[in-house]
Amino acid sequence: METQHYKTLVGKLPLLKQEIGKVIIGQEEAVSEVLTALLAGGHCLLEGVPGLAKTLMVRTMADALAMHFKRIQFTPDLMPGDIVGTEVLEEDHQTGKKFFQFNRGPIFANVVLADEINRTPPKTQAALLEAMQEYKVTYGGTDYPLPRPFLLIATQNPIEQAGTYPLPEAQLDRFLLYIKLSYPSEPEELDVLRSTTGTARPDLQTILTDQDVLDLQHLTRQVHISDDLLAYINRLVRASRPQESPVPFVKQWVEWGAGPRAGQALVLCAKARAVLHERFSVIPDDIQTLAYPVLRHRIALNFRAEGEGITTDKVIDELVSKKF
Repeated sequence: METQHYKTLVGKLPLLKQEIGKVIIGQEEAVSEVLTALLAGGHCLLEGVPGLAKTLMVRTMADALAMHFKRIQFTPDLMPGDIVGTEVLEEDHQTGKKFFQFNRGPIFANVVLADEINRTPPKTQAALLEAMQEYKVTYGGTDYPLPRPFLLIATQNPIEQAGTYPLPEAQLDRFLLYIKLSYPSEPEELDVLRSTTGTARPDLQTILTDQDVLDLQHLTRQVHISDDLLAYINRLVRASRPQESPVPFVKQWVEWGAGPRAGQALVLCAKARAVLHERFSVIPDDIQTLAYPVLRHRIALNFRAEGEGITTDKVIDELVSKKF
């Protein structure tokens, strides 16, 4: 019965993509990567210029999953209490006694969109990242668990860097995936103009419940991956480190490479992609496709690379083209 339940849930995943596609035109790769992060139980960082429907994508996915959605607009004056919540003084009208009541902040939702995370100071960023890692908020010595499933999607604008607080590499590493959104193709952009400037509004159906998502996350960890592919992932991640890499390109341009968490992320995401494609075992294409969003924020380039226009994606191109 359990096997049949899982097969039914996996069979709904194409319907989920189809439902999101009613609102989000194009960006299939980005949508798949966000769903991969959801199934793998991690969080993701979305980067794209304004107007690429980052917020709409996240809200649409939450609607199709019937998940509680909250959006936090990050600003320089945002404080940790504005995210996690604060205690307020309340009075019991029957006894007249005063007591402190914890008012939960917007972080207490299933899907949280942290819009322009690099516009808020490190203190507030740290409060958010602590909640991401621990799945709880501690206030006044009391732990308040976050709802499950819990997915945080942070966005940042690659154009404007004035007055921003870039996330340190150690905090970037907490994000499972770093997803880059590109401009739509000409036919896709024409469809956007046609479908968003009239009166018609798509009617979204709920495809999966909270419990369904938790069941799929449980299934994702059970997906089979061979020892050969595990060894390949290990060699791929280790080859990103210039001190021990057999790839000359890495030795020339990379300051430091990905840590062990990258290998864990790549295994989990490859398993999640297999589930999204209705498979129960990982294939090499899963690994090579997801190497980009998993590794691009976990590899630091040297100054010469930045001067020559070398990007982390070019480094990953070299890594996945090699046979380790």
